Amino acid sequence: MAPSDAPRDSLRNAVRDYFRQDLLPLLADLRLAIVLLLAIAAFSVSGTVIEQGQTLEFYQTNYPDDPALFGFLSWKVILISGLDHVYRTWWFLALLIVFGASLIACTFTRQFPALGAAQNWKYYSQPRQFQKLALSAELSETNLTALSARLAKRRYRVFQDGSQLYGRKGIVGRIGPIVVHASMILILLGAIWGAMTGFFAQELVPSGETFQIRNIFDAGPWAEPQIPKDWSVRVNRFWIDYTPEGKIDQFYSDLSVLNQAGSEVDRKTIHVNEPMRYRGVTLYQADWGIAAVQIKLNNSPVLQLPMQPLENDGPRFWGTWLPTKPDMSEGVTLLASDLQGSVLIYDNAGQLISTVRKGMVAEVNGVRLTLVDVVGSTGLQIKADPGIPMVYGGFGLLMLGVIMSYVSHSQVWALERDGTIYVGGRTNRAQVTFERELLALLAELSAQSAPDSGRDANEGTDSTELAQVPVI
Repeated sequence: MAPSDAPRDSLRNAVRDYFRQDLLPLLADLRLAIVLLLAIAAFSVSGTVIEQGQTLEFYQTNYPDDPALFGFLSWKVILISGLDHVYRTWWFLALLIVFGASLIACTFTRQFPALGAAQNWKYYSQPRQFQKLALSAELSETNLTALSARLAKRRYRVFQDGSQLYGRKGIVGRIGPIVVHASMILILLGAIWGAMTGFFAQELVPSGETFQIRNIFDAGPWAEPQIPKDWSVRVNRFWIDYTPEGKIDQFYSDLSVLNQAGSEVDRKTIHVNEPMRYRGVTLYQADWGIAAVQIKLNNSPVLQLPMQPLENDGPRFWGTWLPTKPDMSEGVTLLASDLQGSVLIYDNAGQLISTVRKGMVAEVNGVRLTLVDVVGSTGLQIKADPGIPMVYGGFGLLMLGVIMSYVSHSQVWALERDGTIYVGGRTNRAQVTFERELLALLAELSAQSAPDSGRDANEGTDSTELAQVPVI
């Protein structure tokens, strides 16, 4: 070895020793995993309570400096700490990564060795070894063949070597925790991948219009390939169903996906809780509005006037101003609150002068005003999250792992020595159930051997001695 290689090897050994002796045990510590899990849960709750991806004005209005929420939570704190986009902050992703590393460390340092120990069993060759088991007994009138048959009947896998016997069942219970850890790691990977490559967008589109996804308010650093560029969406129709009392029952959007040539490649009518999915992008029905009002003045062509939402603390209204003279010296204000076809007409003094419905005519300022239609607009929430399949797969695997973990890993040893059968066993859970099973097994063996024991039934002495020995 060259002299220059010695420091390098020493450094490599120091790093390896630090990883094995210090870092790995720290990551595998259950207390660290619990702290990380609680921190992830707490920040996830904050991401649910605090609106994500809103504008600066929104946070300034809802989280002012004075008075700050809880005395400290102001818009400045939210923006500086990244609580306005919790799931994409570096510190939240770092928590997920460290928690995943903790799960991996625990899996390799504890779960795999436990599984290996369960598979690399040993026969008991000395009677004193049975005293260390939670439950042990001595049988004087039976044999290992009968015991093996009884264990096999109870779905034990039995191994026998001369006077030594070992049986086990429920090895899947040792695999369950590994599956649980693997599922949680898969969920974390899905969450990280979704945060880095997914995006959220909102669009408010009038009925009959075609749009491409542009209004993106939250996106991961690698989300660009997920944003659609070769297809668009057309809102064929938007409408609202109302109850007999005039309240909204449900609102619908008939959507078509168009390719670059303008041909329809997919179509679906969506409503709340029934989205449309296309190429990994999901379009949800989230809101609605009034885009425009269509009218005719005297015998003019149909005029479409855009309507804007009005700020008020009561019901939602949309309004527009309509000039009734060419020089715009006079005009009326049109207000609408729903898509049932009613429009309120106010003069310049703010007085209500008429109410018209679709197809009706009103005289205003010497002009015949005909209401043709009220055009609605659909509010769509658009989301792409490539990590969703991994998250769903992880939760499915998690449920399977939890079910597997509930299976008890039970072990039974037996040794034949000088006409006596020593039997004992242990399990990792459901201790009472296991003890009842083993005692029932011993009772069956005792009953089976009693007629052949040659003893007088009136002696009142059983040939089987049962003893529960505490764990030493």
